[in-house]
Amino acid sequence: MSDFFLTVALVLSFAALICFYRLLVGPTLPDKILAAQIIGTKTLAILVLIAVIFDNMMFIDIALTYAVLMFVLIIAAAKYLEIGKVIE
Repeated sequence: MSDFFLTVALVLSFAALICFYRLLVGPTLPDKILAAQIIGTKTLAILVLIAVIFDNMMFIDIALTYAVLMFVLIIAAAKYLEIGKVIE
């Protein structure tokens, strides 16, 4: 079962690399923000898979903290796109 989770983690890592290319080459700012959000989501899934593979719940705590930081990032990016400033 651990081999299956490891394979899924490797596939997600490869998909994150593809999204990283989109982050570097994306033509517009919303494309780059979306690519960064997708990379963050894939990283979150990889952290949860690592927690399952190594049977270590500390990675779940790290993943939850990372999810909150991603939420703040996307709110700041949306505010920047709408207003032009993050902090008024």
